[in-house]
Amino acid sequence: MSDALYEQDFNLWIEKTIRQLQNHEFESLDIEHLVEELVDLGRAEKNVLKGNLMILLAHLLKLKVQHDAPDNMKRSWYSSVLEHRQRVLNNLADTPLLKGYLVEAVDKAYMDGRKLAIKEGRLAQFGVRVPEEEEYPVTCPFSIEQILDEDFFGI
Repeated sequence: MSDALYEQDFNLWIEKTIRQLQNHEFESLDIEHLVEELVDLGRAEKNVLKGNLMILLAHLLKLKVQHDAPDNMKRSWYSSVLEHRQRVLNNLADTPLLKGYLVEAVDKAYMDGRKLAIKEGRLAQFGVRVPEEEEYPVTCPFSIEQILDEDFFGI
């Protein structure tokens, strides 16, 4: 029955599972699907953190590497840094267990952020210098403290 409910009406399955947990009806829980959902939930939280870090790191890199870009371009990057840093801080506040994953998340997000910064840098127009790929450090040049520091912009 639990398997069928899980497949047919996920929201009803969640409501039933919550009731069972609240009423300490552990023997009737759909353990297999409950574990699956908890694993997926943890993975989703990590992916949200990595996604926000990727954008944050990409724009910190752009500010660092393309420091000679026009102010109107840099304003957009500053705004993005502010927004995505706040998202990261919110992720960490809402899910404190993610703090233990932060170093790994930065390592994983940095390579994607670097790739994004390089691709966006190649889109430069109107006489704006296009940086060489080698100008973007292969390893993250920012410490965790800098990444989370609301006054740090990579310059």
